[in-house]
Amino acid sequence: MTEDKNTFNQELLFELLEKKEYEKFRLEFLDLHSYDQATFFLSLEEEQRVTLYHFLSPEEMATVFENVEQPEDNYQDVMAEMTPEYAASMLANMYVDDAVDVLNELDKDQVASYLTIMDKESATEIKELLHYEEYTAGSIMTTEFIAISSNQTVKSAMAILKREAPDAETIYYIYVVDEVERLVGVISLRDLIISDDDTMIAEVMSDRVVSVSVGEDQEEVARKMRDYNFLAMPVVDFQDHLLGIITVDDIVDVIDEEASDDYSKLAGVSDVDTLDYNPITSAKKRLPWLIILLFLGMMTASLIGRFESTLDQVPVLAAFIPLIAGMAGNTGTQALAVAVRGIAKGEMAQQSIIKILGRELGTGLITGSSSGIVATIMIYLWKGDFYVALLVGFSIFISLIIATLAGAVIPLLMHKVKIDPAVASGPFITTINDIISTLIYFGFATLFLSYFL
Repeated sequence: MTEDKNTFNQELLFELLEKKEYEKFRLEFLDLHSYDQATFFLSLEEEQRVTLYHFLSPEEMATVFENVEQPEDNYQDVMAEMTPEYAASMLANMYVDDAVDVLNELDKDQVASYLTIMDKESATEIKELLHYEEYTAGSIMTTEFIAISSNQTVKSAMAILKREAPDAETIYYIYVVDEVERLVGVISLRDLIISDDDTMIAEVMSDRVVSVSVGEDQEEVARKMRDYNFLAMPVVDFQDHLLGIITVDDIVDVIDEEASDDYSKLAGVSDVDTLDYNPITSAKKRLPWLIILLFLGMMTASLIGRFESTLDQVPVLAAFIPLIAGMAGNTGTQALAVAVRGIAKGEMAQQSIIKILGRELGTGLITGSSSGIVATIMIYLWKGDFYVALLVGFSIFISLIIATLAGAVIPLLMHKVKIDPAVASGPFITTINDIISTLIYFGFATLFLSYFL
């Protein structure tokens, strides 16, 4: 059998590291793709990682660390394994935006220590990004880009490109600025290469530049890059001064982060657990929502208690409480998922509230009437009581209409007032619809009690 070129011999690397065979290990390890290097790094224990720091220079370790993705809580411990000088030098050799991502996970004392140790130029570049608010364009942009002037030739621009390309994060787009660093155009690497040397940049650049504001939410930036299919996006201030660029690899991380965040909220937890969390940590992340839902559940129990006399007279009604509540909860969760997805993809912004409500009302009428009729027939055939069957079917009909509207409207209203719509989590919507459906069910049962006696 031939060895898969897309895999690497992890056991061999472990063996060379344990035996401290410096030269052989470096030969094997540095030949790997940076992603595979990061994968190997994450598989190591603390003692093995310490040995690795002695085998690799800070510059080499910087390439590894740029591809390391681990739980936020782990960054402090891993950085503490290195000597402060080694860690500071490693951070200085990382792309600025990646270094800032790491520093944002450390405490202020650690950050200050590393910035003091590293060279002045690197520290200054990192400080410029650290003060931007988290989850904004400024917090994920890099300042390592290439900018040229519109009043120079293609030949002189190519000279700048060759000189600065080794330190730039991407060279697929070259941005054009005026004498006061305002963004005025963009030219692709392809257009630059095929243009004549004596052509002026102003003649071949595009002056219709799509950019984002430095304070714009990272989710909006990701949506814009997806819509325009860009590999990089320029970031400007309110006067259109070019501050940095956001590259597609950072946007992939943002999309993954936002999807994980929305999923955790829809699941009713503060953050999605990872396998690295111990039971106490996992419980602390799940308990807040569970406590909130416990109180809401008590409201449902209290509501049922108010209709105790109705249940005493018609005990069979109790059998259908889970059915009605479950149907309403599931319907609300379905509508919620569609609404949150539509908001995340920007589809909701293109439709009026009246149109959205009309669509969901129509959906609720169809699903509610269909489910109600089926439930009525099944319960009548099962229990032989027409009025009980009609009550359950009609309650399902009304509950599903309201649950569908609630599942769509609640996240929409949250989005309008700048609250993350994913906060209207599945368990939260389910519990709210439990209360509403129970009130509808027992309200009609009490109103028409004489027909059941």
